[in-house]
Amino acid sequence: MHHNEEECECTGDCAENGECNCDNDESCCEENGASECDCSGVGDCCCNNEIQVNYPAPWFSLEGIEKEKVAEYCLADYRGKWLILYFYPLDFTFVCPTEVTEFAKRLKEFDKLNTKILGCSTDSVHSHKAWLKELGELGYPLLSDMTHEVSRRYRVLLEDKGIAQRGLFIIDPEGELRYQVVHDIDVGRNVDEVLRVLEALQHGGLCQVGWKPGDKTISEK
Repeated sequence: MHHNEEECECTGDCAENGECNCDNDESCCEENGASECDCSGVGDCCCNNEIQVNYPAPWFSLEGIEKEKVAEYCLADYRGKWLILYFYPLDFTFVCPTEVTEFAKRLKEFDKLNTKILGCSTDSVHSHKAWLKELGELGYPLLSDMTHEVSRRYRVLLEDKGIAQRGLFIIDPEGELRYQVVHDIDVGRNVDEVLRVLEALQHGGLCQVGWKPGDKTISEK
């Protein structure tokens, strides 16, 4: 998906109140890597790098690769769909390929739930391209956060190593962050649990511990 070409404008209250450097122009957006994209999905302000469930997901606009084609991907591209954005430490490692390929194997299950997947690391797109020759096509893009800005914005960056922890974020069709989990880099994530949580969020209601599709929620009993 290519990013949309709308003018970037900060619409946050902080800009109106003079509490940030946005001044409702493009300078702040450009500094945050979102020039030429619609910053309305950033939150109260495109300068706001805080992350919290039930608040707008932090903005991103990154170069990525899918099927050997390099393109720009940004948050606004996924309005109207659910989005799984997950970070992993490095290409050509040991745990990472087990996660990356498992998401690929389960892609049809996510498609049925109107959900797109994006993987992201601090590697270059050239590293991704070489790695994908080893892994095979995934069916979803791998993004490159070489500047570390997005990993930092999502609070998963290990500053001393320059790599991302295993953070995973579920963003709803309105751009709101609905779920986040961060693993130690030595422990892979469970795709079954990601699907369970996604389906619970889409189902709505009070979903008790261990809820799975087909179960009644507390509010339905």
